Amino acid sequence: MGSINADLHDADLTISDHKADDKVDGQMAQHWDLIRSGLRRDLGARIYGQWIRPIVVGEFCDLTGTIEMVLGTDFSANWVSDHYGDRIRMAWRHADPSVRQVKFRARAGAAKIETIKSKIEKQDIEKPQSDQIFAYNESGLDPRFTFANFVKGDGNALALTAAERMAAEEKPLFSPLYLQAATGQGKTHLMHAIGHAYRQLHPNATVIYMPAERFMMEFVTAMRRKEVMEFKARLRSADILLIDDIQFIVGKVSTQEEFLHTIDSIMGAGKRLVVAADRAPQALDGVHQRILSRLSMGLVADIQSADLDLRRAILNLRLSQMPEISVGEDVVEFLARTISRNVRELEGGLNKLLAYSQLTGRPVSRALAEEQLKDILSACRRRITIDEVQRAVSEYFRIDRSEMSSKRRARAVVRPRQVAMYIAKVMTPRSYPEIGRKFGGRDHSTVIHAVRLVEQLRQSDSDMDNDVRTLIRQLEA
Repeated sequence: MGSINADLHDADLTISDHKADDKVDGQMAQHWDLIRSGLRRDLGARIYGQWIRPIVVGEFCDLTGTIEMVLGTDFSANWVSDHYGDRIRMAWRHADPSVRQVKFRARAGAAKIETIKSKIEKQDIEKPQSDQIFAYNESGLDPRFTFANFVKGDGNALALTAAERMAAEEKPLFSPLYLQAATGQGKTHLMHAIGHAYRQLHPNATVIYMPAERFMMEFVTAMRRKEVMEFKARLRSADILLIDDIQFIVGKVSTQEEFLHTIDSIMGAGKRLVVAADRAPQALDGVHQRILSRLSMGLVADIQSADLDLRRAILNLRLSQMPEISVGEDVVEFLARTISRNVRELEGGLNKLLAYSQLTGRPVSRALAEEQLKDILSACRRRITIDEVQRAVSEYFRIDRSEMSSKRRARAVVRPRQVAMYIAKVMTPRSYPEIGRKFGGRDHSTVIHAVRLVEQLRQSDSDMDNDVRTLIRQLEA
């Protein structure tokens, strides 16, 4: 089965996103751009970036009115179809009445399909069908994400050092390693890098990288097929287990119980466990307390937003890997200063700019960047409002939004209100009196006191500092 997976992987790589787009006329491509813009607005930046942005428009069949939505893997295609398929189908029908059906599939190289299919059919004869979903031994690691390609900065130094220790020959002093970062800041990159480095030291080791959503899906599938023991055996055989986006481990009690048992089995056997999420363990909603306790036992390493120097360094590293492309320092500076929300968006902007330049023959310039990246740049320039700050803080601290303007003096209400005033001053251009008016008509001196108090608490109270950092990242995303 391993050779088949290799063939499938090679086949996937034979079709790029641009080639898939070539199958669709300009009108369909324009429809999809509009649909994606609406989905980003409706679903939010995090869901859009993870599930919608990677979709490429495939072929359109005039006879059946079927258009293909192409993703990188079968898992992604199934997940998007199950969770967002109806919304996407309705959007397509509204955009173009000739589209009557929408089909989701994974990329595959057409030239190899028949050969691969015959191999799979041969394997199916030799192997019971019930073993198929657990038959592969692939780690799931992306070859692009290594320590060599990770750029170190002040905001990620601790996480990088901890990741390198987790992959080192000697056993780390902490377990598990919990990587905490907002979307697109590099936590997934570090997880893959750990897997690659560990495998280099231990070529025969079992390394498994798995997003939390895939864990849930495979466990549910295993229960339906009565193959839970096979599922357990495969995960617990890992010498190093890497579980990404742990915030999605929600839902059925049985799924969380199995995840807890997997954690206990890996750690009890002295093996290595790395998990990642977009928030601190204590801030995970809907996750069982026993899981949160295990995750908090090791080292929690926070990856902060990339500062200007780090963004410059990332762009220069990527460009150094493409010496045939000429990009002026003024373009690098422009991108580093304007695309500041996360590293993934920064690299995506660079890739889009370079691809457009190569396809059209136009040289890379600041004017071209402003023209082709206007959607990204507009999103990055979006101003945060005080209403957004109040809403985010209320949800984070689980208090009613009305408490932001109330006269209550209970500590459980006062401290979140002060945090909201502080963030409003830091993230919006509003004056102290304007902020005071939005918080129930309070005097500007009250806002000044709140800002100074939170600044002091951030210096002395690590929990307070973590809360503020998390809220700022959420608002920036």
